[in-house]
Amino acid sequence: MSGPSTPGYAFRTLATSGAARAGILTTPHGEVPTPTFMPVGTQGSVKTMSPEEVAATGARIVLGNTYHLWLRPGPEVVAGLGGLHGFTKWPHAMLTDSGGFQAFSLAERRQTSEDGFVFRSHLDGSKKVLTPEVAMQVQGQIGADIAMQLDICPPGDASRAEFEAACARTTRWAKRCLAAKRPDQAVFGIVQGGTDPALRRAHAEELAAMPFDGLALGGFSVGEPIARMHEVLMEVGPTLDPERPHYLMGVGTPYDLVRAIGAGVDMFDCVLPTRNARNGQALTRTGKVVIKQARYRTDPSPLDPTCTCPTCAAGYSRAYLRHLFLAGEILVLRLITAHNLHLYGTLVREAREAILAGRYDAFAKEWLAGLEAGSA
Repeated sequence: MSGPSTPGYAFRTLATSGAARAGILTTPHGEVPTPTFMPVGTQGSVKTMSPEEVAATGARIVLGNTYHLWLRPGPEVVAGLGGLHGFTKWPHAMLTDSGGFQAFSLAERRQTSEDGFVFRSHLDGSKKVLTPEVAMQVQGQIGADIAMQLDICPPGDASRAEFEAACARTTRWAKRCLAAKRPDQAVFGIVQGGTDPALRRAHAEELAAMPFDGLALGGFSVGEPIARMHEVLMEVGPTLDPERPHYLMGVGTPYDLVRAIGAGVDMFDCVLPTRNARNGQALTRTGKVVIKQARYRTDPSPLDPTCTCPTCAAGYSRAYLRHLFLAGEILVLRLITAHNLHLYGTLVREAREAILAGRYDAFAKEWLAGLEAGSA
């Protein structure tokens, strides 16, 4: 087994509780306590929020989208304006995805070969070629602390042969990505394998033999049954190299995070808290509040009376938030986004405290019971 090789980066586990881990991820832009949730800043911005507001939720690392920033404004523009940190004024750690998921999801616009992806830009239809080398070059120019390798992400209902082929090609691309990486930029490998634990473990071992700074689990929440995803995470997560951070890509709900932290996952990203906020859905410890519903027309209570986010602490009522949403006021999108990201920040902070105290199982049972009661 190899190990991390990039100067300026380190990961150490401070405590465990079962398979759950509390640690510290060290980057050139500061330390990130784990478990951690990374708000998604697709275009270099967490939608509706300023960097200061995002940091106030507890976030110390955010995610940027290589595909979108590559197409607009272009990596040369970002590089010329101080890299992604200088461009966006986010002072803490940053991670960029490889662009592969977006390219792969453009089924009607994309061709795939051993060399990479050829697709048409969704902006102007221009031809783009995304190879492992281009993915690393673009991420190097953008300059986030952590880059992701280019991988193949099959849909959840793919065949066994497709999953095996995706693992094999992802491994080959992993080697090319490492050869093309910027020397001072960390890179994570991406484990594929669908919902087959044996295939997942075998692929993880292949990638762990390479000098990646972390290991990510890709290809989850892409159409497979969520209960099966949780089962596979419990089988695979605890077997990943303990010396490196474990990142579950694109997942998920608060329920998913509680289950995955219990399987040894350290890092998460998902558009759910911000996207759902813009659709008028607030997330709480006891389920969802769909603010446009008529039952909130005269409701004086906050989104969650136990919440300490700026929205709830200020006393904004459900009735007022409903009024703003139906009136199309931008303020409500900011208020609910702040609330949702605060919930995720609170969840990972409390999970970390529980792990450090050796009581993660009790913490998980408490949170899961509340979430399940709210969805009943």
